[in-house]
Amino acid sequence: MNKATTRKSSRTQVIVDLSIEIDAPQETVWRIQTDIDQWSTWQKNVSQARLSGPIAVGSTFQWETHGLPIVSTICEVDPMRRIVWWGPALGIEGIHVWEITPTLKGVVVHTTESWDGPPVAADPDGMRAALTSSLDAWLTDLKTTAEAEAKLNKKMID
Repeated sequence: MNKATTRKSSRTQVIVDLSIEIDAPQETVWRIQTDIDQWSTWQKNVSQARLSGPIAVGSTFQWETHGLPIVSTICEVDPMRRIVWWGPALGIEGIHVWEITPTLKGVVVHTTESWDGPPVAADPDGMRAALTSSLDAWLTDLKTTAEAEAKLNKKMID
């Protein structure tokens, strides 16, 4: 049983699941999503991000989103397909799962994030709305970045 499964319990206050289709190769989407040090160059809501070590179970990264500093720990990696991390921030414990599934035109990226803790219990509807908005922006930024890169790479090959 991985940490994500172990830490996610029936008391979780907020869970958001979102997906998006991206017309780009799986390798491109995986590389962009897991190049944590570059997140701030393509994500509007991430002001800084720094990975300490490789993309591997146990590695940590420090990042800031919406002015909130977070230290996350990678707890699962299935290269090109799935990455899971978790971390606490201001009383909120979050678990974030990303899955990349190939399709005929590119990939579907599915993300599930759960939040728990006293701030979430105090305002689950407000926290759900904030998390949904944040994940929607992340997916949109990932799609825009990956599709632009795929288009550029295709032009260079043609």
